[in-house]
Amino acid sequence: MPEVVVVGGGVIGASVAYHLAERGVRDVVVLDAAAHAGAGSTGRATGGFRVQFATAIDVRLSLLSRAKLRRFAEDTGGDCGYDPAGYLWLASDDAELALLRAALAVQRANGIDDAFEIDHDMIARLNPALRRDGVAGATYCPSDGFIRPFGILDGYRRAAERNGARFVWDARVIGFERGHDGSITSVRTERGTFATGAVVNAAGAWAAGVAGLAGAELPVAPLRRQVAATVPTGVLPARMPMTIFARDGFHLRVRDGRALLLLPAAGASDPFDVTVESAWIDTVTRIARERLPCLHDVAIDRAACWAGLYEMSPDGHAIVGRAPGVPNLYFANGASGHGVMHAPALGALVAEIVLDGTATSLDVTALRPDRFASAEPHGARELL
Repeated sequence: MPEVVVVGGGVIGASVAYHLAERGVRDVVVLDAAAHAGAGSTGRATGGFRVQFATAIDVRLSLLSRAKLRRFAEDTGGDCGYDPAGYLWLASDDAELALLRAALAVQRANGIDDAFEIDHDMIARLNPALRRDGVAGATYCPSDGFIRPFGILDGYRRAAERNGARFVWDARVIGFERGHDGSITSVRTERGTFATGAVVNAAGAWAAGVAGLAGAELPVAPLRRQVAATVPTGVLPARMPMTIFARDGFHLRVRDGRALLLLPAAGASDPFDVTVESAWIDTVTRIARERLPCLHDVAIDRAACWAGLYEMSPDGHAIVGRAPGVPNLYFANGASGHGVMHAPALGALVAEIVLDGTATSLDVTALRPDRFASAEPHGARELL
């Protein structure tokens, strides 16, 4: 009988499995509905990493994750691709600049010593391709940058397997069996039934449905995010900082020789629809060419564009801890677009909660699953 079943074999589930196995749990089974690793949201992430957040808990999650990313090869033998090329946040007016300054104050108060406000000359040096008219100011952190989502998933998966964990694919969860005390005794899948002592829900955008099968409520909903990719081009440097406009969330980076363009948009009528909208591609392309004129003659490779799903919580923060009403069900959900970058931290914290009864690396009170049932404020939503 597995000591722990993890539902979801994406980057967070793999991190949970690794950290459990690293703590000595020798019978961990990871179940995933997909046919192979990386077929869900992890494989569709663009791979940004930042400590520049506006709330203390996300700053601290990033610090814990960054420490783990820096020793990822040593710990797992894998390659997370951490490349500190920086994040450049741009404000278009004084109100937006005030928001960036307020976020910077939160970052400084929580241990970030390399994020700072920069002037127009520094903006020009960091990203000379930008049109700077209409830019009121910016903040920058050089240790922010890029990671390889599949590299993190693969590193954690392989290291977990070396310690005895098993990953079972094509194993969609269809139900749970529960004992007299309400605890889950087994997990039913399309590949068979797995008896277990504990279950971790790491099912990403599909997590609410998994929780519901166990009789638990989980306020997580899928949200589509789209990415437009140019044809291969050298007009922007490979290590250009991730560049983000606070005004509307438009941001871009270079990956694998292409510029990737992103702009938040309304979700699809079908919450699990990952079709890329042609009109959205036209809009994000126009914005990109207005703000970075060097892209004017660079075509979009429509066949290379893609979409994926965020797993959104009501307050934009992760949901971490024991599920109310189900004693041995644990949530590792609701990362709200930060799942890949925070996966190292979330996996470690959930393993601590399962094994020790509480998280010891970080105070995760702000992420507790029952917070939405209280009248307490849940914290400010992030800028992006």
